Order: sequence, then structure tokens, then C-alpha cells
Amino acid sequence: MFRKVIALGFLSVALLMSGCASVPMANKSADSQAKTFAPSADKAVLYIYRNETMGAAIKMPLLIDGVSVGDTAAHTYIRKELAPGSHTITSKTEKDSTVTIDMIAGKIYYVWQEVKMGMFAARSALHQVDAEKGQKGVEESKLIN
Repeated sequence: MFRKVIALGFLSVALLMSGCASVPMANKSADSQAKTFAPSADKAVLYIYRNETMGAAIKMPLLIDGVSVGDTAAHTYIRKELAPGSHTITSKTEKDSTVTIDMIAGKIYYVWQEVKMGMFAARSALHQVDAEKGQKGVEESKLIN
């Protein structure tokens, strides 16, 4: 009996680790439009992407200036147009990660949400990256709603 309980436990952990988190996805047209990387004349454009498979079973909530903008999953991204000024992006995981960017209208900014191992749950780190790296990461990902 004890062996069956242990086997069931291992099977449950394996299934959890191999599953993928589900988040609401945008349609292909919206994804294609977002990947034109077109700036906005009067707003700053922010892409936050998570282009890794690690932690695929875990959703990671994102906040901009303390307001939820959705959860990321493996190989997903969000695109937001923001008013010029300072904005704080927060990834809510076992240990929150934040990055603050002073944004200028007409410019595009990219933030990579890196997945890390945590003690009891996944962690993340946010990194502002250049346009070349950011666009490559977004291209590897799909737009969420």
C-alpha cells in the first residue's frame, strides 16, 4: 500500500511538472499586429515576454504600477501602451521582482521575465533588454489577452 501511495505521489509531481499553464490568448491577427513593433506617437510601448519553457506549468502574474495586467505562461508576452513617465513592472512569484523604467512617448521598451527555481515555488527576475534581444524573445512567444 505504501508503495502505491509513493508511486501516486511521484506520478502527480511528474504530471504537474510536464503540464502547461493556461492563460487567455489573443487571436493570430492581434499577435501578428503586435509583432510589427510599431511605436505609438503619444505613448510608450512596453513588451514583457517570457520565452522559456522552464516553469511551463506555472502562471506568473504581472503588475504595472500596482495594477494587474495578466499572467504569463511559457512562450507568451504582453504588449501595453503607457503614458510617458516612470512605470514599475512587478512579477509576482515566490519572491517578487521589479523593474522601473522612465518611458518616453514614441519609444518601445522590452522586459524579459526570466524564470528561476525557488525554494518552495518558482521565482522570476525582470530584465530590461535592448530591441534586438527583445524582438527576438517576442517573436518566440505568443500574445496573451
